[in-house]
Amino acid sequence: MSKTITTELVKELRDATGISVMQCKRALEEAEGEMDKALAILKKTSSDIAIKKADRNAKDGAVMIKSENNKSVLLALRCETDFVSKNEDFVFLLNKLTDLAFKDGVENMKNSAKDLIDPIIQKTGENIQLGEVYVVEGPVLGNYIHNNKSGVVVSLEGGNTELARDIAMHITAMKPEYMSETEITAEARKTMQEIFQKEVASIDKPEEIKKKMLDGKINTYFKEKTLVDQPFIKNGDKTIGQLLTEAKATIKEIKRYSI
Repeated sequence: MSKTITTELVKELRDATGISVMQCKRALEEAEGEMDKALAILKKTSSDIAIKKADRNAKDGAVMIKSENNKSVLLALRCETDFVSKNEDFVFLLNKLTDLAFKDGVENMKNSAKDLIDPIIQKTGENIQLGEVYVVEGPVLGNYIHNNKSGVVVSLEGGNTELARDIAMHITAMKPEYMSETEITAEARKTMQEIFQKEVASIDKPEEIKKKMLDGKINTYFKEKTLVDQPFIKNGDKTIGQLLTEAKATIKEIKRYSI
């Protein structure tokens, strides 16, 4: 025998799930007033809605970093619009997933992510997807997040947390393509040489001068793109490499993600 669908029953289901009153009412009607069955119906509905929205472009979102006891977790959660990325339920979900990754490990978090994400897809009406998740450990860690859209974690050997955070902030602003000269591939150099050769080819100068100009352009280009050669944004008189040398520090690991 089915139970009467009272306002109190609808409110109880609404409080338990956060899903709209009308969806809760429909689920209770289908479940003939049985709360456990209504919860199962809403879970299945959330999953069905998530599948339908899976192909929609989750081009926006937010990043979060949790750091404690020489460990940092950087996690990105993607959605369709900036409006939803600031939604209370979305932010709570981002916090929850980051905490789970930090406490239980990334794989355990991923195993439970779908059940946490699907109800928020149902509530917001947008496709929501788990982005990259990074775990960084080290004796010295520094983190920086810009506008909840870009996050960087820097792990140092030597130095201190303030230096690591300054470097993370610098990376967020300057977006270096390489950490050091050793990361620049022969292919990348060849590509830039071909581009700059076209620029200097038409210059009316002796070949020797043009060769020096070409080398200068290539070197300048890669210095601007290489972290340790970039002038520090808070003090342009020093490069990041000089700051590291003065602090007797080296970069152990860098992880970054931008929405």
